[in-house]
Amino acid sequence: MSPGASSGRMCCDALLFDMDGVLVDSRAVVERTWRRWATRHALDPEPILQIAHGRRTRESLRLVYPEMAVDEEVAWLDAAELEDLGGVTALPGAAELLASIPESRWTIVTSAGRELASLRLRCAGLPVPSRIVTSEEVAHGKPAPDGYRLGGERLGVESGRVVVVEDAPPGLQAAIVAGMRTIALTTTHRAEQLAGADAIIPDLASIRAAIGRNEVVLEFAPKTRNG
Repeated sequence: MSPGASSGRMCCDALLFDMDGVLVDSRAVVERTWRRWATRHALDPEPILQIAHGRRTRESLRLVYPEMAVDEEVAWLDAAELEDLGGVTALPGAAELLASIPESRWTIVTSAGRELASLRLRCAGLPVPSRIVTSEEVAHGKPAPDGYRLGGERLGVESGRVVVVEDAPPGLQAAIVAGMRTIALTTTHRAEQLAGADAIIPDLASIRAAIGRNEVVLEFAPKTRNG
């Protein structure tokens, strides 16, 4: 399979999913929250919106507005997101794919905190896995590989036998540095922004999983109008 393929087959022992933009559509909430925050400080929200998807709030602030009182601002942003669930839904194919894979074979690695992650998943009607990795549990957020390495450890799977499903360049970079294979979804970013992924497809509706004796077999292709 060539890099960036839009169809093909992968075999793995486990999958690690990003949450926002992969399983859950929370883009409107994220952008509303950052715009509210920028208005409070009379700042242009566009620079931070260009880099916020896929990163922890703390890292986004440090990149764009390093002079801000980070702890205080992170607390405000986290509280605002917890109060806003407008438009939070499961993305196409998410519920069906998760239901087809045993819980021992997958978990979520997210830049959200545990409380927010649990809230969004439940709002979207999706399960909260017991071995979820959230922002509080790693020293360095995406694009650092810490979260994906921890996710692989929790599932007891070597990095080379893990497939990561991502939608954002920071998460994709984190998975690649962790030594994992990657499937990128174009739910948040354009395909050309996801260069380096082993496969690039529209969303989880394009993936089917079958469970073999010792592995998960993934077959993926863009979903057709009739398919």
